[in-house]
Amino acid sequence: MKTYTRITVDPAVMVGKPVIKGTRVTVESILRKLGAGWDIPTILDAYPHLQPNDVYAAVQYAADVVAMEDIEIAYPNS
Repeated sequence: MKTYTRITVDPAVMVGKPVIKGTRVTVESILRKLGAGWDIPTILDAYPHLQPNDVYAAVQYAADVVAMEDIEIAYPNS
């Protein structure tokens, strides 16, 4: 099992969603902002208590979660 130093999960914080340690900023929130086109400086302006490595940690965590998933893709005309 991999250990994450910047990500924590606590049922008492944000209903147990993964968050940046010591904050209430969810990994999901960071990923959605990146997906909407926000760059890292914009995220850091919105959340001045975060560091660039917090954003990178959120992306790495998400990649690791997806890597553990069984994903089915529907291909057209198959």
